[in-house]
Amino acid sequence: MTGGTRPTVRDAVFGLCRSTGMTTVFGNPGSTEAAFFRDWPEEFRYVLGLQESVVVAMAAGHALGTGRAALALLHSAAGVGHAMGAVYDAYRDRVPVVIVSGQQSRELLPLRPFLHADEPEQLPRPYVKWSRQPARAEDVPAALAEAHRVATTRPRGPVLLSVPEDDWDRAAAPVPPRAVDDGFTAGAGSLSRLAERLAECARPALVVGPGVDDERVTDEVVELAERTRAAVWFSPMSCRSGFPEDHPLFQGFLPPVPGQLADRLGGHDLVLALGAPVFRYHVRADGPHLHPGTELFHLDCSAEDAAWLPHGTSVLTALGPAVRALNALVAPATRTAPAPRPLPGSPEGPRPAPESGPATAARLLDLLRERLPRDAVLVEEAPSHKEALHTRLPVTAPGGYLTTGTGALGWGLPLAVGRALASAEEDGSAVRRVVCVVGDGSAMYSVQALWTAARLGAPVTFLLLDNQGYAAVRQLGARAGVARVPGTDVGGIDFAALARSLGCPAAYTDRAEGLADALAAALEPDGGGPALLHVRVQDDERDASAAYPAREG
Repeated sequence: MTGGTRPTVRDAVFGLCRSTGMTTVFGNPGSTEAAFFRDWPEEFRYVLGLQESVVVAMAAGHALGTGRAALALLHSAAGVGHAMGAVYDAYRDRVPVVIVSGQQSRELLPLRPFLHADEPEQLPRPYVKWSRQPARAEDVPAALAEAHRVATTRPRGPVLLSVPEDDWDRAAAPVPPRAVDDGFTAGAGSLSRLAERLAECARPALVVGPGVDDERVTDEVVELAERTRAAVWFSPMSCRSGFPEDHPLFQGFLPPVPGQLADRLGGHDLVLALGAPVFRYHVRADGPHLHPGTELFHLDCSAEDAAWLPHGTSVLTALGPAVRALNALVAPATRTAPAPRPLPGSPEGPRPAPESGPATAARLLDLLRERLPRDAVLVEEAPSHKEALHTRLPVTAPGGYLTTGTGALGWGLPLAVGRALASAEEDGSAVRRVVCVVGDGSAMYSVQALWTAARLGAPVTFLLLDNQGYAAVRQLGARAGVARVPGTDVGGIDFAALARSLGCPAAYTDRAEGLADALAAALEPDGGGPALLHVRVQDDERDASAAYPAREG
């Protein structure tokens, strides 16, 4: 304790962080947070990010890896403002990040001082679950405890606590630890009726959303799919996996386009969505949400998502107890299972990319499918190549795929770093390597994260696909009838040199020949730390919009 035997706000907060496992602190320090670092505990780890959105995204990756909330320390108003793109991603993707933001001293606030935050509770809203600046210094520890409980109660998400700089040395009592059990489930009657419909229907389908991976119930969902012989789809723009993509019941990815989504589900008389916002659209188009004859049930822990869903019956529940109950209630079906989708390497699957000539994303992804360790975590933020990745690189391991479900770029690269740091902290087994497939446009939003990866030896491989522009935007413009979208050509950046200047080993290639060796070196770099492979790709840009092509007429 500081100041003799008198416990302070700082003491109480350090104690709370220990009890909740938030001893790795992600931050970018500023003057209004400096007092927090006095008497810094030896067992605490400070992870420096060079920009605030990078800080929050790294904290999010760490939270996804550990399953616990992560602590991010930000500067006052401007720092929180810099971080808002990542805060938005964390909110939409339900990642528990506890953000503590600095604030000027209380006695100066009436004078509108330098670096103060006006209405700090309002600045991050509506993209946090909870935000406060306590009225008294002694209330800070209890407020942080409440923030942690809110962040980790389903649906999980970011929270923000603003702390004036002179609060840390004030007297405060420690906060006793307590827990919230959020494993709630639907009533027995609701689940019994759903089980009856699953038994009676002719052609069921499951729509798997990010909630399945978040609640770690992939095995239970596989059992439910096999019991019901249901086709399995991923929800549109899903930020997580949740079902092995090489399973014969897996059918693919629903498009974020009205009408097209309805067409994909039109052959099913019952659709059960699990932790999935089914109707998350990206492109406006004519067409219904669902065709007549398709009955929808929706299981999720979010009352907000249940409220806006335009169709079906929503059942509020944690997925784990609900899916386990359904597996106990539903007898194995005898109906014919849907035909499996073509897999890479099969005669009906995608043709192998050329092994010579200019490098392509397809060639890199073919090679990555062969060489990616089965337990690796794949992080993707390459919008131009998302369809090629899903077609050529099935994700099979639980927790094996992370991306942005929002389109707020800059998430993937630092998310991969935070996830890799969590992997390096795991006990007892070999380090689980993280592989980040990132586009050139996306990388420039958060390239500073390479510095942190290099300084801490994070076990992450960055595969940077460089098509010298925002090809996805060009193609969406073409879909809308815009012949040329200005501001979409971004070339001339030497990413390998940039990575090396930040301390990250890097290599470059623009040819398919030799790509296999370059990939092998990036996946197993000397020392086991980070590595970047910059691949200049020559791709058909139609791949960028293949996930939702233009409708005829």
